[in-house]
Amino acid sequence: MRKIERTYADPLTLIWTHAAAQMGMRIERSAEVNASWDGAGVLTIGTPETLDPDDCLAQMVLHEACHALCEGPASWRQLDWGLQNNPSKKVHEHACLRLQAALADQVGMRDFFAATTVFRAYYDQLPAQPLAANDPLAADDDPAIAMAQAAWDRAQDGPWGAVLRDALERTAQIARALKGVTPDDSLWSLKGL
Repeated sequence: MRKIERTYADPLTLIWTHAAAQMGMRIERSAEVNASWDGAGVLTIGTPETLDPDDCLAQMVLHEACHALCEGPASWRQLDWGLQNNPSKKVHEHACLRLQAALADQVGMRDFFAATTVFRAYYDQLPAQPLAANDPLAADDDPAIAMAQAAWDRAQDGPWGAVLRDALERTAQIARALKGVTPDDSLWSLKGL
């Protein structure tokens, strides 16, 4: 009988699990949640069968990292980044999505990393410069833009910047390797990849 010493793992899952670990997050999977941060180092992501067909671990980790960056270091020790009972949660979600789009834009993968929640319509309408103050989607005083800009600065200057850039670039490398071999209904076949 052949002894099995190695197992297969999805490359994208490996990239983003590693990135999460470098950011101090241990990934667990559970059918009980969509995504939840325990404030003590564990990011629980729904199991594949509980998520939308266009969700993937990579998108979920990036989204939660964007929440953490938008809320700032004080939130990293709070359940769900301190957002669970926040009355202005919509503004915080919009800031997170603006940052998510801006980060994904660095490697031309905005559509791949799109939000798949009820906020998808908002994400899809973001302008080419999602952090710009002259956004036609937002009022001039939209606090989501300022939050996202501050989070962008944290992402660029803080310890997570290099980690996120590396994970995004590795994901883009996979997208380039798959060009021309994916079916039309695959996320990997999106235009711009």
